[in-house]
Amino acid sequence: MESTGGGSPKEAVVPSAASGDATLGGHLARRLVQVGVSDVFAVPGDFNLTLLDHLIAEPGLRVVGCCNELNAGYAADGYARARGVGACAVTFTVGGLSVLNAIGGAYSENLPLICIVGGPNSNDYGTNRILHHTIGLPDFSQELRCFQPLTCYQAVVNNLDDAHEQIDRAISTAIRESKPVYISVSCNLPGVPHPTFSRDPVPYFLSPRLSNQASLDAALHATLAFLDKAVKPVLVAGPKLRVAKAGGAFADLADASGYAVAAMPSAKGLVPETLPRFIGTYWGAVSTAFCAEIVESADAYLFAGPIFNDYSSVGYSCLLKKEKAVVVQPDRVTIGNGPAFGCVMMKDFLSELAKRVRKNTTAFDNYRRIFVPDGQLPECEAGEPLRVNVLFKHIQRMIGGEEIGAVMAETGDSWFNCQKLRLPEGCGYEFQMQYGSIGWSVGALLGYAQAVQKRVVACIGDGSFQVTAQDVSTMLRCGQRSIIFLINNGGYTIEVEIHDGPYNVIKNWDYVGLVNAIHNGDGRCWATRVRCEEELEAAIATATGDKADSLCFIEVVAHKDDTSKELLEWGSRVSAANSRPPNPQ
Repeated sequence: MESTGGGSPKEAVVPSAASGDATLGGHLARRLVQVGVSDVFAVPGDFNLTLLDHLIAEPGLRVVGCCNELNAGYAADGYARARGVGACAVTFTVGGLSVLNAIGGAYSENLPLICIVGGPNSNDYGTNRILHHTIGLPDFSQELRCFQPLTCYQAVVNNLDDAHEQIDRAISTAIRESKPVYISVSCNLPGVPHPTFSRDPVPYFLSPRLSNQASLDAALHATLAFLDKAVKPVLVAGPKLRVAKAGGAFADLADASGYAVAAMPSAKGLVPETLPRFIGTYWGAVSTAFCAEIVESADAYLFAGPIFNDYSSVGYSCLLKKEKAVVVQPDRVTIGNGPAFGCVMMKDFLSELAKRVRKNTTAFDNYRRIFVPDGQLPECEAGEPLRVNVLFKHIQRMIGGEEIGAVMAETGDSWFNCQKLRLPEGCGYEFQMQYGSIGWSVGALLGYAQAVQKRVVACIGDGSFQVTAQDVSTMLRCGQRSIIFLINNGGYTIEVEIHDGPYNVIKNWDYVGLVNAIHNGDGRCWATRVRCEEELEAAIATATGDKADSLCFIEVVAHKDDTSKELLEWGSRVSAANSRPPNPQ
């Protein structure tokens, strides 16, 4: 079976349908296992209960019950980032509309996510009946219409004759397009045997998309002519490297070309930061020190899989020129203002370019000349209130000395502070740059940690945590050992820097007390609050020592105005972009 995404879907041993469950529910469960799903994040409701029975009965599948549908969707999002594909299961309309925000996020981030909804009894379609869990109209298509813009395929399974085909097409489309899909299964169908389910499903073989050879050759010829005449070209990684499965090819090109290498903020973790000529994050005015100067002064730059939006361009303020750029998207290459070459797969293009490009280290040599190492943070006095930059100094030390599966950054100032972390080899990094839904990281942490079965570090603001805190409970039920740094600064700090107002101040919670109440003596959990550097050092020592087998929650009390300088700059520029007056009519 072809690999399906950012992780490596498992070649599963699927039990024989002839000796087991020759039903729609059994077929769907086996298909999920085949593509690499071992965990389905679910919230039960009367329309999906019998389907959940069949998912539970599948030996290779575990149903993880979540506290609400939004978190189930976020968990499937996090799982897909680690494993390459994720799945959630909810009930009709009340569950489907609750999970919809998470599905929108997965769509924007190009994640293959299979959203399974338990639908009405097949006999109720076309009867003009009004059902519960609906808006009181005899039209069962409202949920479907809501999902259509946010999924790449929708299957409404209300008869058995074509159920096999619909399910198979939905799952294969999710993997092929790297987008969410919607599968609605009538509540009376999962347990009904049918001849189409009597044999083992044939394993998927998804033919890889191939480059048009003539177009690939033309794109390579034009790109080489463009880059080889440049004096100081650079290479910048973008987030669509994940969709194109081209991270390895990008690293090969970085090594062969000799170019200075940067990553857009949403590509952090997709390319190794241990590459010898890696110069940091390119994020316009809030880039890593000396990175923007090198990128923006280059006479040619190759962007692999970029997304340029108002956030990634810092309010459209990046100093880039289209005529200097080679933009490589998953299936297209554009050079300057033209020409453009379609049917060119990014992985093929970067691999071939690496074999032919002329080595040029000029940009990196310039970087080495101007680079000045970061200064040392001022030493804290005993008992001095903890500064956020001191917190991240210790997080950097921790991830360098521990085997950490990934770092997850919630929307907010953690975006900017976590960008500065230098990731060790093998450490992933995730945040939701395009969609930016606050609260995403709690559910995504649950799903990601469940997929990798390693320790994951999450940095979450207090405002975001209040949106989705409940599923700390599910982390405990799953025996996860993540370390959560809850940064308590009294409100929505990122919003304050864009536009301040009383709505950005939130009610303070006893976060440690809340986590202890959720723990309730069941599972392994340790929570503490820190206010100074000495307490932080002791907490990290405990979390990585005596409590290494536990979920660890460290509430970090920070001043409400303690923000990164990058957020101050970014917030003012995004505010300016948001407040542009209407164009004259």
